[in-house]
Amino acid sequence: MKDKERLCVALQELKADCRKKQKRGLPFILASVPIWLAILVIHISPLPILTKNLYTFFCSAPLVPLAYFISKVIGVDFQNKDNPLTKLGLIFTINQIFYLLIVMWVYASRPDKMLMVYAMVFGAHLFPYGWLYQSKTYYILSVIVPIVVLILGLHYNAAIIAIFMLIIEIVFCCCLIIENRIENQHNT
Repeated sequence: MKDKERLCVALQELKADCRKKQKRGLPFILASVPIWLAILVIHISPLPILTKNLYTFFCSAPLVPLAYFISKVIGVDFQNKDNPLTKLGLIFTINQIFYLLIVMWVYASRPDKMLMVYAMVFGAHLFPYGWLYQSKTYYILSVIVPIVVLILGLHYNAAIIAIFMLIIEIVFCCCLIIENRIENQHNT
């Protein structure tokens, strides 16, 4: 029983290290704000839908370099190589790539719904980060985003989804900043 308790304590310490050193993944969420802004600009343009969707895929390409740059600016240990849970976070991210295959299928079969599915995949992929960072924000948004995007996507065009995602990403950033500040205050 003592081994199990020690393992649980060690796991909690590793998760706390991730939260602290990586500020609950804040660089990635901050980087997603300009990406969703670019997606919004694309979807309010007069371009054909297939071109809009193709450019939407291009928008996600600079996410990691942008998050890396932001991590340097805000003082986040981007790789946190000393913590094995960082690799788990990478696995959570890579897992999303497989769901993008569904988005690619929608691109060809229902191009008007591609951004809806893309945003739903983004929202749903946040769930395991709630566990990793012990963050209510990730848990809550991982449920809210796919449901709201589905409702919006069934009734409105892609630009409305992009507006919602831009707003939710800004709210997401603010919530993570608050969670990080609260934890910092408790630790001092």
